[in-house]
Amino acid sequence: MNSALREKISTLPTACGVYQFRDAQGADLYIGKAKNLRSRVRSYFRNIESREGRLRLLVRKAADVEVIVTDTESEALILENNLIKKLKPRYNINLRDDKTYPYICIKNEPFPRVFPTRTIHRDGSKYFGPYANVGSMRAALAIIRSSFKIRSCALNLAPELIARGKYEPCLEYQIQKCAAPCASRQSQSSYDATIWQVERLLNGQTSALVQKLEESMQTASAAMQFEDAAVARNQIKALKKYSEQQKVVTTDAVDRDLFAMATSREDNIAAVVLFKVREGKLLGRKHKLLRGIAGRADSELVQSVVEDHYTEATFFPDEVYLSTELAEASPLAMLLRERRGRIVPIRVPQRGEKAALMRMIHSNAQLLVGEWKLQQMKRGEDRIPFSVKALQSDLCLQRLPRRIDCVDISHLGGTGTVASCVVFEGGRPRKSAYRAYKIRSAEGAPDDYQAMREVVFRRYQRAVREDGPWPDLLIVDGGKGQVSSAVTALQGAEVYGKFPVIGLAKRLEEVFLPDSSDPVHIARDSASLQLIQRVRNEAHRFAVEFQRKQRKNRLLHSELLSIRGIGPKTAQKLVRTFGSVRKVKEATSPQLAEVVGPAVARRIRALAEQD
Repeated sequence: MNSALREKISTLPTACGVYQFRDAQGADLYIGKAKNLRSRVRSYFRNIESREGRLRLLVRKAADVEVIVTDTESEALILENNLIKKLKPRYNINLRDDKTYPYICIKNEPFPRVFPTRTIHRDGSKYFGPYANVGSMRAALAIIRSSFKIRSCALNLAPELIARGKYEPCLEYQIQKCAAPCASRQSQSSYDATIWQVERLLNGQTSALVQKLEESMQTASAAMQFEDAAVARNQIKALKKYSEQQKVVTTDAVDRDLFAMATSREDNIAAVVLFKVREGKLLGRKHKLLRGIAGRADSELVQSVVEDHYTEATFFPDEVYLSTELAEASPLAMLLRERRGRIVPIRVPQRGEKAALMRMIHSNAQLLVGEWKLQQMKRGEDRIPFSVKALQSDLCLQRLPRRIDCVDISHLGGTGTVASCVVFEGGRPRKSAYRAYKIRSAEGAPDDYQAMREVVFRRYQRAVREDGPWPDLLIVDGGKGQVSSAVTALQGAEVYGKFPVIGLAKRLEEVFLPDSSDPVHIARDSASLQLIQRVRNEAHRFAVEFQRKQRKNRLLHSELLSIRGIGPKTAQKLVRTFGSVRKVKEATSPQLAEVVGPAVARRIRALAEQD
């Protein structure tokens, strides 16, 4: 942390608000909220080395911090959510909205229209959904259009235009589908009362709406306004029919939201599903996919989705149920209380009806994760390079060689023998899966066959213990002898036959198979041979690089042993403490003195300064 940033943090206010970390170029790195800004920001710079990798990178890149003070924690929550969506900082959780699903929009305008849309505009309009089942959305719209006289035109109904008499009633008015507010046949207050009823319907609160309509019907009937009473009666029938179509999921006639999450840590993705239960009936489902979840607890992920949902919600339930406790003391409870007008319990059900419902929602989340994996797999199939497909065809392989392992041996005059195993996936190197091996059984006279047997046996014996990962094809650098050695090792590890093995001889670039004494000739200009050569060359490069590194380390290690007061055990202790001989020579005198004492530390520093 630079001195300017340290000084700025020390002067931060202790009030609640939002903080923004930025790098040296001014790009936003992370946005968060805090009850005490100074304390929260300071906490990032304590015990840095013990934190997970994402936070260490964030702290290392942070060059500036900016804060915005708010009056309440709920204001901080809303501001944080808006800034994250606007600026998309690198180290915040990536929330992917289900934007492909339709919503029902009540437009923010005079005499609002009600219509379906797949695009959300932040213009004050109200959105209900998303609807995973388009049929249920159309059913709701059909009831609205048949039972409530809501305009369907896109006219600009500004008060001054209506007052000038610009518009005339259209056919919709004649067939009693609209009350013609454009021609002053319906007042703004009357139209707003109808919109209020539509909102109650879309929020699933049909019981209260039916009760109010029944009161209106009785009042109209008592006043002998039978046409108005008939309209209310028809609305009640339509609402009851719509309510009967909704699935009853709980015996309690209450409004509640339930959130459950499923994760796939190996794929770095999670799905959070929300079930909206209104008056005991399932009104709809919503979900979010979260990317980049590595290093984040389940509670943190659920909290991010729940807070994101309620900062933009137009309806707030009586109860909220979660599949896991929130990560920390959250301003969510305060926000819900402010918006709902009373305390909204946030619970994690453990048993009974609600726990069973939560398990059902969790199953839905697992299904979404599975669908995402399937889509990725299909996309991967569509992106398979031609060279991989050609390799399957030229070698008559039973399955596509998506993952290829390649083993190569390297030594210097029979000494310092090492091996490499590189991995290609989809025709491209996957360097995080590369491995290098020190060969223990082939010192002295060079014996590439024995080295090959050792490295292949060690690699795939470990794969047996850890149940993979398994290649679709194993390539060894060499001819018939190397292939036979690899087969012997695979047989010893009891995995021979699990995947095919080939060898590529350097002299004529011939491909050898285990069960044939004659090589397979592949055209020199073919994509498949070029792929094999690229994989083999990469394995050779990696092996030679590792062999040179080992030789250099041995030379450096001998330098340590040449220092008076350092024997083999002390040298090992130094390397174990600092990680390598090079880092030992880069260490400061106080750091060295803690391990070997001040006298030997001075000798090490003297040797390092000579270099």
